[in-house]
Parts: sequence; structure tokens; C-alpha cells
Amino acid sequence: MKSKEDIDLQISKLEEKYKNSGQDLSSYLDGLLYQRYLTYWDYIHLDTLLSLQIPRTHFPDEEIFIMYHQITELYFKLILHEQKQLVDDKTQEVDFFIEKANRINSYYRVLISSFSIMINGMEREQFLQYRMALLPASGFQSAQYRMIEIYATSMKNLVHHTERASFSSENEIEELYEHIYWKKGATDKATGEKTLTLKQFEYRYTPRLIRIANQVKDSSIYAKYLQLPEKVKQNESLIKALKELDVNANVNWPLMHMGSAYRYLAKDKKPIDATGGTNWKEYLPPSFQKVVFFPELYSKDELNDWGKQWVDHIFNPEKSTH
Repeated sequence: MKSKEDIDLQISKLEEKYKNSGQDLSSYLDGLLYQRYLTYWDYIHLDTLLSLQIPRTHFPDEEIFIMYHQITELYFKLILHEQKQLVDDKTQEVDFFIEKANRINSYYRVLISSFSIMINGMEREQFLQYRMALLPASGFQSAQYRMIEIYATSMKNLVHHTERASFSSENEIEELYEHIYWKKGATDKATGEKTLTLKQFEYRYTPRLIRIANQVKDSSIYAKYLQLPEKVKQNESLIKALKELDVNANVNWPLMHMGSAYRYLAKDKKPIDATGGTNWKEYLPPSFQKVVFFPELYSKDELNDWGKQWVDHIFNPEKSTH
């Protein structure tokens, strides 16, 4: 039990805290008297959370599909929560950098390991039927995932790899954004026409994504790394954490989606279109996109072969030596 002196000191600190609010401490203490006790279900808004699953069909597995995507978006929010702290950090302390990168990796590991729910946790025939009620919605439209990429690296590193050499970090964000890699995944090659999925997404989120990209142009996680003293940049724990983040975000996570797509959308060697009309066979493979958040950490050969060994191991095991 605290002494009277300790309690008097706390009261003094509280009076100091609230004196500029326009009310005295006594008014706040009255509020505490009237306030209800906090419960777990009220604190996390449990009833609201559990009411957010609203299937559009009668197929039971659609509810699994909804919940898993909601869980994924919550983990994306956790990743962004850590990224924003790194971007806003002014200390450039390497231990802080490593801690945040490791936290991000822990969230990715959970996401990657949990994706078996999507690959094996639903009946294929149910999925192929209820998905038709979801058109043209697509996981492609996850704005948080696009924000994660923008917070992580230079916008130039997100330009489609076939055009990346034509740009530099000096190009305007708006110009780089027009050539970002994921747009090609929702554009008809023959006509150049954008899918409705992409049009909807751009209309809703383009201003926000460009604003964020401009805000973090010189303070993305990659930019923060490049600004570190040369000796600090060689820190083995930091390099390991950043490389793991790169592989988790740009190899392992897309491959989980590839596994799910092959499970549900590959039929008689002829792929079924994704709900958003995206060409998932060309959009998802890491070796096709070659998105790398921290290219300075790799050799030229490693960059050229980015994702290839994982794709071979997962989808062509007879060709893989890994």
C-alpha cells in the first residue's frame, strides 16, 4: 500500500497534468466516480467485431473466407504500426531498427503459417460457387498491403521490373506510381484496358497512396537504412532482419497465394480467372515481379534469381536443388 506522501505526490502530478484543460482535478475525479468498470468485451468491442462477418451466399465456407481476410488485414495493420514507428524515428538507433524489423517479421511468420486455412481449410467446390457472388472484389484491392510496400522501400523499387531501369528515385512520385508493378496484374495485355477491380481501387485509394509515398520519399525503411553510418549498415543482426523481411513480404507471402490459387483456380491445366480478373499466374510469382525492398543487401546474381529457387522448390520440386 502506498504511503500518504506517495499519494500526495501523485495528486500533485495529476493537478499539474489537468490544470491547462479548463477543469480542475476534482472534476476529473468526479468523472472516475461515475464511470463504469471496464470489461474485456467493451474494451475490444467484441460484439461489433463478431458481427462483421456478413456472407453473401448460403455456403458455410464463405464465412471462413471472410474471417481469414479480416484477420489478414488486422495483421497488415500491425505491420504498418511498426513501420510508421521506424519511419518517424529520429534517433537512428540500430537496436530500435532491429527490434521493429523483427516484430514485422513475427507478424509475417504468423500470416504465412496461417495461410493453410486458405489453402486447405475450405471445400474447393464451395469456393468456386460462392466466389461468383463476390465479383469484382479481390484481395488485390488491399490498400494496406500497398501501404506496407510504400513504407518499406523507394517507389522506384516498386516500378515493374521491365521498366525499372528507365526510372530513378529522382522521378516524381506520381510518374513512378503510374508504372507500379501491380497495375500490370490487372490490365489486359492486348488492349491495355484496366479491369474494373483496378479502376475501383485507383479511384478510392490513389490520392492516399501518392500522399503517403510523398511523405516517406526520404524516410521509408530502405531510405532509413541507407542513411545509417556505414559501420552500422554492416550490422549482421540488422541485415538478417531486413533480408528476412524482404523474403517474407516478396517471396513467401506471394507464394502462399500461389499455393491457394493453384488449389482453387487451376483446373485441367487451364487457370480460372481470379474474382478481380487479375492474371494470377503472371501477377503472383516472385520471380516474375522481382520486387525487392532492400536491393543494396544482395549481389547482382541474387537479384537476377530473386524468388526463382523458392518457386522451383514449391512448384517444380524435381528441378529444385534446395
